[in-house]
Amino acid sequence: MIHDLKKQGLSVTSIARKVGCDRKTVRKYLELGLEGPTYGPRQPRDRLLDPFEG
Repeated sequence: MIHDLKKQGLSVTSIARKVGCDRKTVRKYLELGLEGPTYGPRQPRDRLLDPFEG
């Protein structure tokens, strides 16, 4: 949506007002391009019951 508004010729400030977020956020997404975020595997967490087992 942000990229479409930029293609229409709107400024970063007007895009931020229309979308409802900060100007820096709009700039960040315009710089990232259209690629989605990449997430790595999560680290396993300790369970709450681990200290009481055994």
